[in-house]
Amino acid sequence: MTRLSEIGVAAELRARACAGDEAARAEIYAALAPATFGLIRRLIGRRAAAEDVFQETMMTCFERLAEFRAEAPLGAWLRQIALSRCFMYLRHPWRRARLCLESAADAAAPAGLALVTTGIAPEALDLERALATLTPTARAVVWMYEVEGYSHAEIAGAFGRSVSFSKSQLARAHARLRAWYEPEEARQPCTPI
Repeated sequence: MTRLSEIGVAAELRARACAGDEAARAEIYAALAPATFGLIRRLIGRRAAAEDVFQETMMTCFERLAEFRAEAPLGAWLRQIALSRCFMYLRHPWRRARLCLESAADAAAPAGLALVTTGIAPEALDLERALATLTPTARAVVWMYEVEGYSHAEIAGAFGRSVSFSKSQLARAHARLRAWYEPEEARQPCTPI
């Protein structure tokens, strides 16, 4: 899997896209869309909301493509737009209210409903479920650090927090993911009794 920040686009292709060439825009979209949606999906958590944020991100990309200064790969520039859109979504007060309503609805749902997903490998489904146990902030920190390759200082800057915030969020998330993947019976005590 290629990181979004490493995906570049030829200057000639960008120029054609800025001039309104639909084929050039389609080629840029095809190069950037999978990695962009993957990033947004992991940060947002819910697929429907991620699709909305993805659409806004790609629209912003094409609206501002002429402003791109080519100091880094186009994917790095788009990654910043995507992160900004994700953080705006995660911080929005209506989203918090909706989470309260959804958690109440989930509690009222009948037990025993199975998760039905077709065409996804079991390992990927396990990863999705494990990431879903994390808070949105912890999920974002894990994905930014482990997959996108951000440093703790960059993550802290993106959240407007300290470096220790990033490190503690990552440590807590790793502990929660380890607990999720390791059954209670299989755990060994740290010190022999």
